[in-house]
Amino acid sequence: MQKTLFLSSVIQILKSMYKKLIMLVPFLWYINLNSIAQDAGKIRYQKAYQEMEDMLSGKQVLSIKRAVFIAEWAYLDGILDYDKDFCQPIAKNVAFLKRFIEANKLEKYKTAKQIALCDFFFRPWSGNGYTPFTYDYSKEFPEDDWHYQLVSRTLRNHKGQCRSLPWTFKLLAEELGATAYLAHLPNHCFIMYKDEDDLFPEDWVNVEITSHQYVPTFWNKEHFEVKDSAISVGTYLTPLTDKQTIACQLADLAFSYYKKYHVYDEFTLKCVDVALQYYPMNPNAIIIRGKSLDALLLRHLQVNGHLRDTYTDMNDRESRKTFRMLHDTYWTQETPRLKEKWTKVDLNVKPIIIKKK
Repeated sequence: MQKTLFLSSVIQILKSMYKKLIMLVPFLWYINLNSIAQDAGKIRYQKAYQEMEDMLSGKQVLSIKRAVFIAEWAYLDGILDYDKDFCQPIAKNVAFLKRFIEANKLEKYKTAKQIALCDFFFRPWSGNGYTPFTYDYSKEFPEDDWHYQLVSRTLRNHKGQCRSLPWTFKLLAEELGATAYLAHLPNHCFIMYKDEDDLFPEDWVNVEITSHQYVPTFWNKEHFEVKDSAISVGTYLTPLTDKQTIACQLADLAFSYYKKYHVYDEFTLKCVDVALQYYPMNPNAIIIRGKSLDALLLRHLQVNGHLRDTYTDMNDRESRKTFRMLHDTYWTQETPRLKEKWTKVDLNVKPIIIKKK
């Protein structure tokens, strides 16, 4: 009798364990698939890093278009096609711009290509489907989602934000052969080009794609509270070379990795360390470096029992070096007051009218 009860109890336990195991299998399967997908995604990020590192080191031809594509290809899990999603739409837009320049007899201007690009972004024309490029106020993703900063999205729907809009302009300029540069302000990006035709009151034209305006330098300095020292060292209001632009994209690759996987690690540190060799006055890259070092230190302390050792000492030295690097950019740190100020549309800033010649 006791043996029968014992066997019955064992059978009931086994049945219960079997049911729990059956319920657990799909979850374990999901975890395994998710891990495999994440590994594949990180391999794509490594490929994107390597292409850009090769461009910067001279092993591969510099191409801002290719650098932007490969970064977005990694973020979007490889669903982008280089020819279909980048090369074709950019080539189509540039073909229209060439016809636009000829039809409007803009060849008399040295900055004909830059003028045409601004018109293409600011006004409705057949070449842009009568849809100018405007700020993306949609709520398709959370407010700070990286999707809003993707050039591939802007090429598709002509909407973007303070990164994706000027970067799209830069890609079209590169294809058209127009000399136009990306430049930074605190938490912002815009386009600069040289006023070779003396059409503006300043030597450099500051093109604000998000608001369709030509903004004077003094207003940018005041509105974004930029120090003169930050301009003199090349942090803000300074046109970026193509190499610096690729380096900036490499730092953005690290940030999109963080946005995707919610972690700073060896990869983010590797990206910004290379990027800072070619563009050292990039506060965003330096901040990512500091956060990566902090994350790696915390992970190490959890393993070594929170003891001081050679790694913690090295990490401490690198962290202090990172702080000095950031200080030397004379950056403007975003505060709640400044964020509120920068997100407001200032209606007192009017477009500068080009003088008739």
